[in-house]
Amino acid sequence: MISFGPVPSRRLGKSLGINNIIRPKVCSYNCIYCQVGKTRRPGLTRQSFFTPEQIFREVTEHLKKLKSKDRPDYMTFVSNGEPTLDINLGRSIELLKGLGIPIAAITNSSMLPDPDVRHELMQADWVSLKVDAADADSWRKVNRPAEGLRFETLLEGLKLFAGEYKGDLRTETLLCKGINDSQENLSGVAEIISSLAPGRAYISIPIRPPAENSVMPPDLETMNLAWQIFREAGIETELLTGFEGIDTGFTGNIYEDILNITAVHPLREDALMELLAKSGANFSIVESLLSQRLIRRTLYQGKKFYLRDFQIK
Repeated sequence: MISFGPVPSRRLGKSLGINNIIRPKVCSYNCIYCQVGKTRRPGLTRQSFFTPEQIFREVTEHLKKLKSKDRPDYMTFVSNGEPTLDINLGRSIELLKGLGIPIAAITNSSMLPDPDVRHELMQADWVSLKVDAADADSWRKVNRPAEGLRFETLLEGLKLFAGEYKGDLRTETLLCKGINDSQENLSGVAEIISSLAPGRAYISIPIRPPAENSVMPPDLETMNLAWQIFREAGIETELLTGFEGIDTGFTGNIYEDILNITAVHPLREDALMELLAKSGANFSIVESLLSQRLIRRTLYQGKKFYLRDFQIK
């Protein structure tokens, strides 16, 4: 279950997701808002998960199964954890570029102090860097980094990568009510992002079930304030506060499609129903997956979502 979708992306159009991390979740952060759930043991050690050849083979086969209208705009490394913890990331990007579809990578930025990681990400056509906090205390509250990470080192890695990268650079800041949405933090984050000079900065909010049930999106006044602060800092800014849509691509194997997508991208019920309709399947497949505890159903902000139920044995 390496590739999934394509799924509608507010940033990338039709995005074919590439999950290069083997479950359970492997990440350097344990973000309070993560839609994949909690990181049981945050770590910084890069590992080998799938071989680059296996990733290339499975993505190639996935593309062959898609209808022409579902051909993705990007192939995106967005994993069950932090994609740069995959020690084979660079080689995988190199192989996939041969398919003629732009490569995107969404990273939490924590591994950028490593020159090997920076070199590998340079090959991607579009890279999004996470910047949620302006100081170490706020960073620890919202991102809960692995032991050994230092905020000052993170900032250095961000600036080194941004100074060298020649592709389409973006940043993303996810705001949680009462945690990192103060005017002081917003101004500090804007200052950091301004120094990186991205093509665009995204400000987002939790729209799917977060790792911590207490996490809530900021109010509209705070979102407007954030946008104003970023714009005053000279940053091209876009708010990502809406649902992406329900037009999800499918391969024809509804069972695998649901499992692959929900592993890293919780499906809102209307999107799931649209996926079932496209494949000619009925809701019994969902009931079967629920009964097998392969997926679970949860409620967030009044909407039903379905996500993988990774049981920790």
